[in-house]
Amino acid sequence: MVKELIKLLYNTTYKDNKIIQQINDLVGKPFNLWEAFKLKGVGSKRMIIDEVSPNLQAIVNRISDVNYGSLELRPKGVLIHIGKGLQRFTWVIPYYKLVIYKINGASIHADGKFVHFRPNKTYKENKVFFKKLLDQKINFDAQFSTIPYNE
Repeated sequence: MVKELIKLLYNTTYKDNKIIQQINDLVGKPFNLWEAFKLKGVGSKRMIIDEVSPNLQAIVNRISDVNYGSLELRPKGVLIHIGKGLQRFTWVIPYYKLVIYKINGASIHADGKFVHFRPNKTYKENKVFFKKLLDQKINFDAQFSTIPYNE
């Protein structure tokens, strides 16, 4: 019996309860109002996407239009929302797959895919958000660590 691969890229232009449930199963339900207040926000400002991996080219504008994306924290991962015309796509990344590089902007990688954000004014305004994202990932990874840090 062949297991169905977990889909991590969704068209979220319209509300679909089945897709919402799959996203919640992968990265947890959205933070409630009190948790979001304690974290001082769970969403980033809109940033300009500079480049995406070849296997994500289908969800960005191919013409010289500017592509925008934003990030949303979840308890067990992060969502990357990307707009293409009037459509909205969401890339779901659990923390255990998330890799972030800070090279001339920010580049988020998982499963052989990546999104690179341009290092402009909105990126600089999101530095606090990226620190929060890294803190969340570190806290998540620490739950499953087998190496003692104090020794």
